[in-house]
Amino acid sequence: MKLILAVIQPSKVEAVKEALNKVEVFRLTIVDVQGFGRQKGHSEVYRGHELTVNLLQKVQLQIAVNEDFVEPTVNAVMEAARTGAEGRIGDGKIFVLPLEDCIRIRTGERGPEAI
Repeated sequence: MKLILAVIQPSKVEAVKEALNKVEVFRLTIVDVQGFGRQKGHSEVYRGHELTVNLLQKVQLQIAVNEDFVEPTVNAVMEAARTGAEGRIGDGKIFVLPLEDCIRIRTGERGPEAI
């Protein structure tokens, strides 16, 4: 089992959800997050004052999958979250982490069956 964390642009959420549905990944958690990397924020003018916005709005997808679904899930997120053919700075990152256990609260099932 793996936990896939994908940090993407908020405007790409619907496209990523559609891509995940095509590879039969239907369960995910979406969290609004803020962060910065190479984009380094931007400056805005608000009521005549220039403000530097260092933290940008992003969305984090949390997807628990069995081993067979890791590559299809990663590929679906990459393709749908990328801006244009080459991509741009700020498109996001994907992290694949080992998932030690999963427990379905309703039934008490554990492991791959609980996902």
